[in-house]
Amino acid sequence: MRFLGINAIFHDPAAALVVDGEVVAAAEEERFSRRKHGKRPVPFSAWELPEQAAAWCLAQAGLRPEDLDGVAYSYDPELVRLDLESPAEHGLDENWEELRTTYARRAPAFLATALPGLDSAQVRYVPHHVAHAASAGLAAPYRDSAVLVCDGRGEAESHLAGHYRDGELTVLAAQELPHSLGLMYEEVTAHLGFLRSSDEYKVMALAAYGEPRHLGELRELIYTTGDGGFRVEPVDWGGYAKALTRDDHATRDRWTADHADLAASVQARLEEVLLELAGWLHERTNERCLTMAGGVALNCVANTRLLHDGPFDGIWVQPAAGDAGTALGGALYLSHLHGEPVAPMTGADLGRGWSDEELAAWLTSARVPCTRPADLAGAVAAELAADRVVAWFQGRSEYGPRALGHRSLLAHPGPAANTERLNDVKGREQFRPIAPMVLAERAHEIFERGPLPSPYMLFVHDVRPEWRERIPAVLHTDGTARVQTVDRATDPLLARLLDAFGARTGLPVLVNTSLNTASRPMVDDPRDALECFGSSPVDVLAIGPYLVRREEVFAS
Repeated sequence: MRFLGINAIFHDPAAALVVDGEVVAAAEEERFSRRKHGKRPVPFSAWELPEQAAAWCLAQAGLRPEDLDGVAYSYDPELVRLDLESPAEHGLDENWEELRTTYARRAPAFLATALPGLDSAQVRYVPHHVAHAASAGLAAPYRDSAVLVCDGRGEAESHLAGHYRDGELTVLAAQELPHSLGLMYEEVTAHLGFLRSSDEYKVMALAAYGEPRHLGELRELIYTTGDGGFRVEPVDWGGYAKALTRDDHATRDRWTADHADLAASVQARLEEVLLELAGWLHERTNERCLTMAGGVALNCVANTRLLHDGPFDGIWVQPAAGDAGTALGGALYLSHLHGEPVAPMTGADLGRGWSDEELAAWLTSARVPCTRPADLAGAVAAELAADRVVAWFQGRSEYGPRALGHRSLLAHPGPAANTERLNDVKGREQFRPIAPMVLAERAHEIFERGPLPSPYMLFVHDVRPEWRERIPAVLHTDGTARVQTVDRATDPLLARLLDAFGARTGLPVLVNTSLNTASRPMVDDPRDALECFGSSPVDVLAIGPYLVRREEVFAS
């Protein structure tokens, strides 16, 4: 059976296709439209659908809309509370919630228009947090697991705790709005001058530079309630640090120690609350493993603390844990509902890819000089060993916000200056860390505390002391790194590249950061790759089997 999942209501619109219980395609609309996060999460954008992503998913499988057995829309408008006298007090959009709900109710008709041939009766609403939960519990490599969802908001809630057993979800707790850990973190993001519902990871990075000196006060305002839920009381953020604007950051890094301390305090309190929620959930499920989704699950620092200090033996986080992942969760939910045995995800490379011949045609059309080395991994390793920055475009693009060696910028981890260099290439804040990529069988030598293997870059790890001076470019200020491990069986080309680089340098690690520049979506198709290469100080583009060198392009 064939099920399409659609996320559209807030941000990160996306589509995913599940056929006979297996995920065959998933993509975010931003990769097609080139609008970061697809759209802003405002009620009057709720009508916008991931039309291009959905059409591509169907084309990838050779299907037409009329071939589908169902479409999951990851939001149920009937769960929204429109009878409130003061919607804002309940975390809803004053004067606008009814508009968002109206658009959601009309989604079946909108989808039938966007995908000609689709019967609108095939569209089924899947509650937002149920879709998140399915994206974790049904996609994980565990048959049974506890499941924890935490984000900004769904229809009327911001959290779900339960467990999956034999594919069936039992909800044990859910937190009603306005109390929301995700919205709380968004507020701090905006207070620090970043873009809410977009830049929360910057707060996590900034936190490493501060001290959690406001933690005691925040414990009085943000706390669990002993029944699987929590409370977030109003917080006067200005009492801790002066509000910043995006213009402040435009003049480059205007934060102070007060701002870093606020970020550190909020991050620490978030970790504590998640630990308490996980402890409550473990007591009631007695499960060994926890699966997680929702935007808060992208906080890799909190994820590592949950694993290290929490009660679960294993934690699996959906790679597309944000709202984009609800498209996948919705499709998996419908597949299971119809009796299909759902297969775990085997990787995040679920997006678009191109054949060697198609890539050659792009390069010829763009009149870009290139070579085709007999040993691509060896040739790229030589460039990296010479301290050149390489744009790496290989295979199918990643689903979710992490570059995992398919749409990546790669560099030498040895020179400490490469942290600043890569941040300059990308045009982003200098406090932002860059990540290490390492072969799974070598990771234990270099990294500790976080889970290994760690293929989706969703946890932080301590860098062992003897390695810190050898790979300083990937070392964050607190001695940690957000590791991606590479499996030889599933990504042989990357493994050969790491082997070749290690043979030349003695270092089994490469710098890996996303192939994009600030405020732009990750590169997805060949045109994006050529535009990024042409407009940023990248030395080499490895696109499929071809190498494009900057000096050769501009010499021609």
